[in-house]
Amino acid sequence: MYCMEAISSKTEQIKIDTLILSDIHLGSDVSRADIAADILELYSFKRLVLLGDIFDDLNFKRLKKAHWKFLSIVRKLSNPKKNIEVIWVEGNHDEGLGEIMALMIGIEIHKEITWRTAGKKFLAIHGHQFDRFLNENVVISNIASFVYDKMQKVGKEKQKLARYVKKKSKGWLRLAGKIAHGAVEHARHRGAEIVICGHTHLATETPHTEKGIRYYNTGCFTDIPSSYIIISENGDVAVKHA
Repeated sequence: MYCMEAISSKTEQIKIDTLILSDIHLGSDVSRADIAADILELYSFKRLVLLGDIFDDLNFKRLKKAHWKFLSIVRKLSNPKKNIEVIWVEGNHDEGLGEIMALMIGIEIHKEITWRTAGKKFLAIHGHQFDRFLNENVVISNIASFVYDKMQKVGKEKQKLARYVKKKSKGWLRLAGKIAHGAVEHARHRGAEIVICGHTHLATETPHTEKGIRYYNTGCFTDIPSSYIIISENGDVAVKHA
């Protein structure tokens, strides 16, 4: 786990192939956008994948200084002179932001992406596509999200209540399993060896392996600790925390 001192210090950047962040929920009171911004400056990478739910909703008035800072760094990274591939994958909270993002940051939003690193084929998709409950019960899902957001605020910096509920919730764990299974099936049809999702806010420390395909989840930047994924130049995947 990276400590805050390590992230904020001006040390030499860690060289990797790909950095993947998801579920930052800019605009939310519990978004840890400042930590996400630090992560962007901690690494040197060829590819940045913003794997959905970067925004909490379309209300830009909710964005705070730290949220704008994160977007500013992304915009700088997307400058063609940087020679960095910056990819935004649409999440359920990002729907309808395609044209806005093209104007604000200069990058397009995709439904999913595939690429190769060290000969391995990767697929990244947010994961809400495999969440049947969300797709069939939008109102209930929104209420549950609102309640969990309140629980996170109750715990303040330690988020003890939210973390306890998340850890003990069998429904949450079942959902994570269903997302993993759906993602693996999708990756199989797309010929990918490794699939990476967000959406569940549950980081996958050890890859879920099914039918020879490895599944990872990035976790999120609203929980403490927050988590993200790095891919080395030889194609190794690691879940990191901050």
